[in-house]
Amino acid sequence: MSLSVFFSSISLGDFTPETGFFRSQIGASLRVYDETFPDLEGDRPDLALFGVLDDRMALGNAGCSEAANAIRRQLYPLYQGEYKLRLADLGNIKAGETVTDTYAAVKTVCEELIRSGIVPVLIGGGQDITYAQYLAYEKLEQKIEVALIDSRFDLDQDNTENAPLNSQTYLNHIILHEPDYLFNLNNLAYQTYFVSKESVAMYDKLYFTAVRLGLIADQVGQVEPIIRASDMLSFDINAIRFSDAPGNAHATPNGLFGDEACQLCRYAGMSDKLTSVGFYEYNPLLDKRGQTAILVAQMIWYFIEGFYSRKHDAPPVPKSAYITYRTTVHNDAYELVFIKSKKSDRWWMQVPYSGSQSINERYHLMPCRYEDYQTAVAGEMPDLWWKTHQKLI
Repeated sequence: MSLSVFFSSISLGDFTPETGFFRSQIGASLRVYDETFPDLEGDRPDLALFGVLDDRMALGNAGCSEAANAIRRQLYPLYQGEYKLRLADLGNIKAGETVTDTYAAVKTVCEELIRSGIVPVLIGGGQDITYAQYLAYEKLEQKIEVALIDSRFDLDQDNTENAPLNSQTYLNHIILHEPDYLFNLNNLAYQTYFVSKESVAMYDKLYFTAVRLGLIADQVGQVEPIIRASDMLSFDINAIRFSDAPGNAHATPNGLFGDEACQLCRYAGMSDKLTSVGFYEYNPLLDKRGQTAILVAQMIWYFIEGFYSRKHDAPPVPKSAYITYRTTVHNDAYELVFIKSKKSDRWWMQVPYSGSQSINERYHLMPCRYEDYQTAVAGEMPDLWWKTHQKLI
């Protein structure tokens, strides 16, 4: 079945300046579903962009279904970096007869693209679409990590098992989904006054990762390993402060700066593991002078730039490509093994399965920071190692 059945075409002329595109602008080399659906097999693109025109479950943010075209208008004129861009714009997935139909279409499209080695880039709609993005991994027969950049936890703590599916409860459905293929959930840039202490306690109980906005400010690199560990990223525009991104009904004075949002997107693009990304909740009806559309377009630009800067150095690679470090903690009770890439200077740690302390048995490779290695050398157990270890027992 051709994926074209799920899409409505767009007109490239609607986004083309009167003078046309310069050769190095994205719009000049982009393959667009205008009259003919892009070839995804014989001339396979690296990335596939598409809009989702459904905001029925975007509580309090009606209008975000119109995001895709507003973002395209700002993305196409941007200039490419030092790479050969292989990007296809597949058009838009229209709202189905029911929102469940929309989810099914998004799931099917993302699943097929990921299987084909193409990274889906979703734009528009409510963040409930994240659930459909997650469902795309169901048949890939692997545990996955999900990264969310959001000022809140979209979780109904009081009605955990029977919460309706919408933009503020979709996490209930991801966490409780059967079969369970969720290895870890990473919530970045949340603001404490928007999150109940019970939700934070639940994250801790499940060994999920939650990083407050204040821990990211001026040190975005602290969360690079978390994004590097993730298979998919969902970015809620409400995580960005109102002054930088007014085009969201839930925007507030505090949040990420625009350049921090772009840096996080670049980290996502650079991750060898990440295979899909979604940008949700942008509402052009609330966007003063198109400021937010410009920022989201630049965030996508940074994701693309990061993608073409991938190092492909994640272990296992030839041992000559990395350096192995060993140290012990807790009076030699545990031996911790760290790996550093010679190419990128990025770090990973080995965490054994089944509670084993032996490095000769199977282990999970967890991206980490140099500071985690320093903590282990000082004789202390890194929190990241311990939380990962608990998931593997």
